[in-house]
Amino acid sequence: MERRTIGAAALEVGAIGLGCMPMSWGYTESQRSGEGSLRAVHAALDRGCSLLDTADMYGPFTNELLVGRALKVRRQDAFVSTKCGLLAGDQHIVANGRPGYIKRACDASLRRLQTDRIDLYQLHRADPEVPIEETWGAMAELVAAGKVRSLGLCAVGARAVRPPRAARMEPRATGAGGRPRSRIHDGTLRQLERVQQVFPVSSVQAELSVWSPEALEELLPWCESRGVGLLAAMPLGNGYLTGTLTPGQGFEPEDLRARHPRFTAEMMAANQPVVAGLRRVGARHGATPGQVALAWVLAQGRHVVPVPGTKKERWAAQNAKAADLTLTQEDLREIALLPRARGSWY
Repeated sequence: MERRTIGAAALEVGAIGLGCMPMSWGYTESQRSGEGSLRAVHAALDRGCSLLDTADMYGPFTNELLVGRALKVRRQDAFVSTKCGLLAGDQHIVANGRPGYIKRACDASLRRLQTDRIDLYQLHRADPEVPIEETWGAMAELVAAGKVRSLGLCAVGARAVRPPRAARMEPRATGAGGRPRSRIHDGTLRQLERVQQVFPVSSVQAELSVWSPEALEELLPWCESRGVGLLAAMPLGNGYLTGTLTPGQGFEPEDLRARHPRFTAEMMAANQPVVAGLRRVGARHGATPGQVALAWVLAQGRHVVPVPGTKKERWAAQNAKAADLTLTQEDLREIALLPRARGSWY
């Protein structure tokens, strides 16, 4: 598989990563299988998908334990990425960016992952009660201690932070193609500028897909100008862009999609033209809609690494094959003309 570099240290990873969260948290609990998930991890590693993306809050903790089982026998094949800064309770999630906690969390992750060093340690969310410089400084100390190789920042959730009222009242600036700027990454950009003064950022993780392209407006240009990698979260649109979901099929209560505006029966039906367009492009290449969606993400820049999540060996193998698909300019123009997705978080 093609290799891509992220950060000033030019860390190399496979062009497509593996998001491990669905194996333990957030999606269809009844379909989880520890052994099945391990087979998915091995299938990804066998095909060069070296970046394994997890977090201590997934489970919580059980996802790192699962990944650790694979790392015990495949550490040399993997680029280990995990996250800190969020605590998951039964009914709530809170941020904790206190330096002492961050250092304890790192040690705990190392034990669960059965490794002596984390390749990429990401701040899941900033703690509003702690200056982000203090949190980032503690993470930088982990690099100096040899426990971590590089640092990354996860983009602020669009629903978590709203711009000040005055900004909301201003006319919206326009982005690419004359469309209004989404502004959803303004908070992340401010955080990046602050932490970059403390220790270099190697990667930013943000949602990026055919139906959620907002990161292309300003976040990706910021990353490209500094050699920072963009880890594209949810590049398959939470599974929708694979074309395997049926409008109105319903989701289990704990599944994140049960509360996602784009996964109501009405919106799933309304967004079918997006999947149909990907299917048309795929037919010219003998590829699935999901593979086209991943190839589109890969085409957005040389430091962009899509991180599709799955818990099944079949899908991990299929996703890896997207690295062999090169979309033509005609393909990219056709995808650009697809209707914008409806039911956005934003």
